[in-house]
Amino acid sequence: MKNKIKAIIFDMDGVLIEAKDWHYDALNRALGLFGHTISRHDHLVTFDGLPTVTKLDMLTLEKELPEKLHEFINELKQKYTIELVHQHCKPRFYHEYALSKLKSQGYRIACGSNSVRNSIEVMLEKSNLMKYMEIVVSAQEVSEPKPSPEMYLKIISNFGLRPDECLIIEDNENGIKAAKSSGAHVLVVKEVVDVNIDNISQAIEKANSKECV
Repeated sequence: MKNKIKAIIFDMDGVLIEAKDWHYDALNRALGLFGHTISRHDHLVTFDGLPTVTKLDMLTLEKELPEKLHEFINELKQKYTIELVHQHCKPRFYHEYALSKLKSQGYRIACGSNSVRNSIEVMLEKSNLMKYMEIVVSAQEVSEPKPSPEMYLKIISNFGLRPDECLIIEDNENGIKAAKSSGAHVLVVKEVVDVNIDNISQAIEKANSKECV
């Protein structure tokens, strides 16, 4: 059977890095300086996977957060996030093994995340995964972040591939919507531990078999 899938594209938060709590704590720490907070439920349901700038726009509409504070709060949030990353982000063997195996099998590897580029690079370096990435695209390099498919379409275009030659791995509603809208095959995971070579290989096999029907 001819291999159809040629590239594996990973989301980062909740897929390669368990960073949801870091983002929640960092944003609430920054918001708390100005008398605002968000609940853990809202963070995991309403705001999950969205860029900080989008979260702040939503808070302005829903809770009257002054727009003039956005830039400062965003800067603080990124600073606090990086502090937490340096404290807690460590390599996970099953991720390193999976990406190493995929690379050795000839798959092209990329990461598309709604985080800012500095956060992505620091997290991927700390987790020892950056060396496997051919392309990294952040929310800062697109006009519309997820749930728009723009980020994934940009990666696919840069690879010179078609969407049906790519497998995207995602975990949250906004990311899954972006991945599906791109036309690529999608593997949905619930936890970072689900991102292992066995599950990825099964998803590749399933995608390849679809193309051969």
